Amino acid sequence: MKNPIIIEMVNSTKQGIVSTVMLSFASILISIPVLANDMLEPPMPKGYATEAQLKIALLTGQVKLIDAKNIPVPDLVQEIKGIEYGKVGQRSLHLDLYLPRTVKPVPGLIFIHGGAWKSGNRADMKFYAVKYAARGYATATISYRLTNEAPFPAAVHDTKCAVRWMRANAKKYNINPDKIGVSGNSAGGHLSMMAGYSSDVAKLEGTGGHPGICSRVQVVVNFYGPADLTTPFARKQEVLHDFLSGKQYDDDPEIYAFASPITHLTRDDPPTLILHGTIDSTVPIAQADILAKKLKQLNIPMVYEKFPGWPHTMDLAEPVNDRCCYLIDRFFDKYLPLPK
Repeated sequence: MKNPIIIEMVNSTKQGIVSTVMLSFASILISIPVLANDMLEPPMPKGYATEAQLKIALLTGQVKLIDAKNIPVPDLVQEIKGIEYGKVGQRSLHLDLYLPRTVKPVPGLIFIHGGAWKSGNRADMKFYAVKYAARGYATATISYRLTNEAPFPAAVHDTKCAVRWMRANAKKYNINPDKIGVSGNSAGGHLSMMAGYSSDVAKLEGTGGHPGICSRVQVVVNFYGPADLTTPFARKQEVLHDFLSGKQYDDDPEIYAFASPITHLTRDDPPTLILHGTIDSTVPIAQADILAKKLKQLNIPMVYEKFPGWPHTMDLAEPVNDRCCYLIDRFFDKYLPLPK
């Protein structure tokens, strides 16, 4: 079965650089470390000067890929699929929940899939949800309304509704309501930042459910997501035009700013981990640079890790994923720790 995340990597790379032949290498399954603190720091994986060189490495099996969706659920994790977390009119919004078997309330994590706001599904993030549930977190992967159904701010509304749902149901699922984090990849990275930085923006809360419940989160993990939609590169992207109701930048520059996470950053926003490849042609690393600069100006705690010679969806590569997870572990140890 073809993996949608790998297909996204194929489609997002220039001139078909990453061929669908890479699917043949996607059978390698990453094992789940028993304890994050027992992990040795993985080295920065060797990158590539061009995406053409990466293509060769993929085709010759020099780069192993993770099996992002078919990770097995271990016995120590309870999987509950298809929970309704919100409803907009007659449209139900669903998530899959992964719970560690623990007696203490634990932090909650919400993983948000990418796909240019127009494709993908919550199963794409099962890899991370299972991995971090096995490490002791309560995790969820969410579906949200895509562009062809409802443009911005629908996806932001849905993401924040999921945060409110998790907080509203914290007691039921043994989650600490004061320790909730969001993590997303690409468009999901954008949505994780929007959720993290706009908890005080009423227009972005939506009407999906759980009114009166705070949507604030305590940490943000951003995998190669766009932070500033007003840059010249971003303005030209058709997927962004679709996301913003078909509007070109000159038609409505204010909506481009309003949909940009960086617009909403204030000094009280949560610690942020940024993971980005330097040869990303889909979301240029300049986006991560802009975000890191703004976070630094506001004295918001952050960790910014550049991956030299790696493109968009870089964490599909096993050695990149190993290092990303190591960095996430250390970040969570500091800002979203598990109970002792």
